[in-house]
Amino acid sequence: MFRVFLVLGCTSFGGPAAHLGYFRNEFVERRGWLDERRYGALVSLCQFIPGPASSQVGFAIGLARAGWAGAFCAWLAFTLPSAALLIALALGASVFDGVIGQGVLSGLRAVAVAVVAHAIWGMARTLTPDVRRILIAVGAALIALFAPPLIGQPAAILAGGLAGLLLCRAVAPAAGERIGISVSRRAAITAVIALAALLIALPVLAGMTENRWLAIVDACFRAGSLVFGGGHVVLPLLQGEPAIIAAIGDQTLLTGYGAAQAVPGPLFTFAGYIGAAAAPGAAGIGLGLAALVAVFVPGMLILIAALPVWERIERSVRLRSVIAGAGAAVVGILLAALIRPIIPEGASTVPGAVIAVLAFGALLLRRIPVWGIVLAAGAAGGMLGAAGWW
Repeated sequence: MFRVFLVLGCTSFGGPAAHLGYFRNEFVERRGWLDERRYGALVSLCQFIPGPASSQVGFAIGLARAGWAGAFCAWLAFTLPSAALLIALALGASVFDGVIGQGVLSGLRAVAVAVVAHAIWGMARTLTPDVRRILIAVGAALIALFAPPLIGQPAAILAGGLAGLLLCRAVAPAAGERIGISVSRRAAITAVIALAALLIALPVLAGMTENRWLAIVDACFRAGSLVFGGGHVVLPLLQGEPAIIAAIGDQTLLTGYGAAQAVPGPLFTFAGYIGAAAAPGAAGIGLGLAALVAVFVPGMLILIAALPVWERIERSVRLRSVIAGAGAAVVGILLAALIRPIIPEGASTVPGAVIAVLAFGALLLRRIPVWGIVLAAGAAGGMLGAAGWW
């Protein structure tokens, strides 16, 4: 489990929507660990609850295949590469400098366009096979595009579920088609208690001790518990925390956020950069790791608490129709992400568009592994950068 997710952590460029595409390619198409409907249901759940959706999906897959140790290994391996890069950057390392480096990043952004488009292509065949669910997907895409970022994706999932209740009773998946991840009621209750206790205890302890490290950990934990709608929402939440601005300032915060767009893996590893930038030398590594854990833990606790409820939902005929609608809404959310910001950022230039089209064709042929396509796109971007094409 660690090896599989480490490869994904090193090659999954493009943000949460692209990560879901990489996961689908690896675990639905290549390994067959989940079928399309189970994967869609899992994505629906993780998009609907607070937290880093792609990391929650990975955690859940690890839990399903190899228990709690597998869940931890999946999270650790997927998070480690980007966290190490961002912590190194905060400590003074220079990455991707010059025209060649910028070209490599442009190529990687272009391949993210292809990965998301390929995910939509595959998921739509199963999750939106009829006119009703196509309309649900289109409606979800419009909500995700035009609603405020904080509520757009959860609102799209909710609207898709309600539309499914009205329109998808006859096409709802059979009762046996479930996520298939078993979490005990005791584990779920423990997760709820732990989340509530930490949300109360961390700010109290930070205030009593006036410890800067604890204040930053508290800020990251609170932000991680409130993020709806994808990892990009974590920026305004962290930017609104006085402890973080007092420690590193707005300019350093935005520099790290820009760098986080260019590394593989989850965007939440941006918290590791914040912690490392807030303390000098080796102490920065420790605070970076503490902030990193703090921003991820709430979403994982919420996922553990939600899984038993989600399993019961799947046993209800009416609520299975809700899941059918929510699955269609996932396709719409991915389509909205492809429209904005993935295509504008990755394929708005002629070289980017060409790389995206070629990578999409390679994905359809299935003769080259995804990581090979990613490396080829990065190399092509670097060569184009050296030639001055970007």
